[in-house]
Amino acid sequence: MAQDSDVDGYDLIGDVHGCGQSLIRLLEKLGYRAEDGVFRHPRRRVIFLGDLIDRGPSIRLAVSVAKRMVDAGEARIVMGNHEANALAYCHAAPSDSEREWLRDHTPRNNRIIGRTLEQFHAFPLEWETCLSWFMTLPLCLELDGLRVVHACWDDSLVAAFLKRYPNARIDREFLIESTRHGSLAHQILDRLTRGTQLPLPPGMEIHSGDGFTRRSFRTHFWCRNPRTYGDVVFQPDNLPPALEDRPLRTDERARLTYYPESAPPLFVGHYWCKGVPALPRSNIACLDYSAVKYGRLVAYRWEGESRLDANHFVWVDVSQEGIRG
Repeated sequence: MAQDSDVDGYDLIGDVHGCGQSLIRLLEKLGYRAEDGVFRHPRRRVIFLGDLIDRGPSIRLAVSVAKRMVDAGEARIVMGNHEANALAYCHAAPSDSEREWLRDHTPRNNRIIGRTLEQFHAFPLEWETCLSWFMTLPLCLELDGLRVVHACWDDSLVAAFLKRYPNARIDREFLIESTRHGSLAHQILDRLTRGTQLPLPPGMEIHSGDGFTRRSFRTHFWCRNPRTYGDVVFQPDNLPPALEDRPLRTDERARLTYYPESAPPLFVGHYWCKGVPALPRSNIACLDYSAVKYGRLVAYRWEGESRLDANHFVWVDVSQEGIRG
């Protein structure tokens, strides 16, 4: 896919998670100005990395700002796992299914989407419009010189997906199939929007800072020959003691993927980084810096470079957003 001919570069923005006021401050810091309800820049465009919704205090505002920009051609966007979750949560399962919804309404799932549904409760038609829009969001983008995906670019799965959906947009059939563990659609959606995870040894768990208990950990995809858990862990929560040096088994190594250094620059979100934005490698940038946890809402100003530069990060602190615990 070619780059837009009338732009000098892209401003890629990480996970907003309902921090709408911070999104506006970041856009203004990047030089975008609101014109007729749409934030515009004379020579640049935005690419959102997904996860606009859930957790934050101004979810409707975040979605509105992004959607207006995308609809006006001022931005592009890829689907995040939270948009995918919302679609499955709000779509009834087929009549021959044993479940009522494609994503079960368990206490955990209810909690994840709870603030989104709460903030849209008085605006049901607006929420239906959002869900329809989410169905149109591509899972990945490849422009001249850069790639964008919410969590992980896996060449074989991207190729299989684009063979079936050349425009990178899912449909209801794919969404239903993606809820069947082991199906190709499940592998694609899970890898591209959630990345890879490895289960913790039996009896071990992580008590995450966001109140959830997890029995697996998120892994990255830029270590060529990983040997231990510590070589691939990529999340803010520490592994249980003694697991950093635990050797990876052959079957665990087989579950991982690798993004080569020779590949085009890749931009992802998803991983709840902390601190000052940094590059894990010269052709990979993660832009999720835990905005909704009083972190930073981060952008990268890409101007066509094949080797990324940490000086191109721009961010705003989210301490002014008024986030509830």
